[in-house]
Amino acid sequence: MNYDLIVIGSGPGGYVAAIRASQLGLKTAIVERESLGGICLNWGCIPTKALLKSANVFEYLNHAADYGITVGNAKADFGAIVKRSRGVADGMSKGVQFLMKKNKIDVLTGSGKLKKGNKVEVTDGTGKKADHDAKHIILATGARSRELPNIKLDGKKIIGYREAMTLPQLPESMVVMGSGAIGMEFAYFYATLGTKVTVVEFLENILPREDKDVSKEMEKLFKKKGLTILTGTSVESVDTSGKKSVVTAKSKDGKIEKIECDVVLSAVGISTNIEGIGLEDIGVKTEKGFVLVDDFYKTNVAGVYAIGDIVKGPALAHVASAEGITCVEKIAGKNPEPIDYNNIPSCTYCSPEVASVGYTEEEAKAKGYQLKIGKFPFSASGKASAAGAKDGFVKVIFDAKYGEWLGCHMVGANVTELVAEVVVARKLETTGHEIIKSIHPHPTMSEAIMEAAAAAFGEVIHL
Repeated sequence: MNYDLIVIGSGPGGYVAAIRASQLGLKTAIVERESLGGICLNWGCIPTKALLKSANVFEYLNHAADYGITVGNAKADFGAIVKRSRGVADGMSKGVQFLMKKNKIDVLTGSGKLKKGNKVEVTDGTGKKADHDAKHIILATGARSRELPNIKLDGKKIIGYREAMTLPQLPESMVVMGSGAIGMEFAYFYATLGTKVTVVEFLENILPREDKDVSKEMEKLFKKKGLTILTGTSVESVDTSGKKSVVTAKSKDGKIEKIECDVVLSAVGISTNIEGIGLEDIGVKTEKGFVLVDDFYKTNVAGVYAIGDIVKGPALAHVASAEGITCVEKIAGKNPEPIDYNNIPSCTYCSPEVASVGYTEEEAKAKGYQLKIGKFPFSASGKASAAGAKDGFVKVIFDAKYGEWLGCHMVGANVTELVAEVVVARKLETTGHEIIKSIHPHPTMSEAIMEAAAAAFGEVIHL
């Protein structure tokens, strides 16, 4: 078959790129070896949020008395929770199947591989191969759990995020290696359901990419929930020979600790899926595991593009989608803007949630800005008090000279829904005073953004 565009990989980068291409009149096909929707819809973003919602409901029930409601002893049915999560994922994947049909996109089931002359070889489950021609090819093959050289995943005692979503039973104890978004979301989920969780982080703070105030607040709140947090600590080895696994952890000062657990979850990052897709065969340049691209995702080989986790930048679903749209619009002769990677929101969906965008305080200072910083705790918010969600804060960072909004960092209930206001405001080059003078509804959690901005400029009312 001849196509204007073939997309290899149907995750949130690939399927979105295919739909936008079809909208722009390109004859399009998408190659997928597993399930439409990729890791995000099937094994990542969506099913994990379903698990987290179940944990959140369980947490509410256990604290029902705080709201004047008496209920019986709540019990978590782990199997039913996993089943619900898989059902949500299956429904979303079927939704992508519908979108492919609606937009007249051909789905080529199998593994895609680049061949010279703008061809894609697709090998199906039986080993049958077929070549397809395309004027343009987008690689959107995503990533998988990264393995440490000395700690290999076995899928049972040492697992990645994929196995963590479908364990046969709730473990009594778990060690989570790594405290990024994936690690902390699973740590919250399992700890809430009753697993004894220990988080081991090599760096000095959990959620190490976040502002330090956020990291410190989350460590305090997680310890309050009963988790053990070991920062500045490395996992040296895992002994899986016995009934229980024994994790050997070493702190920066050389202290050795042995931790016994049922399951070790490796959440130490991701590895890109660039092997076996023909990059070397046609001469596509890579560097340190990433495909090299320009501002519009074109590789060094004419007609070949790459988006999502396999290119440098935040490995986030919404980033991959934005890159896919930008890439396709450029291919179709539109004039899209390059993506501003400093205005990408980052979210962690544990409880309380974490959301941020822009520079951290440390980064802004390193850039040479003079800062105005405002912080508003949710303990001073009427809506947060009424909701029983007083943990956390909103922290805003402005350039003192021009009022430019440099960054925003939030911990609290539903802050992943609030951060979009900041993203849009920064896109429109909104200043601190314009946020202060934008009337926010009362009582809402969103008022905390306005109050934090007011605090930065010495005008806060409710502190």
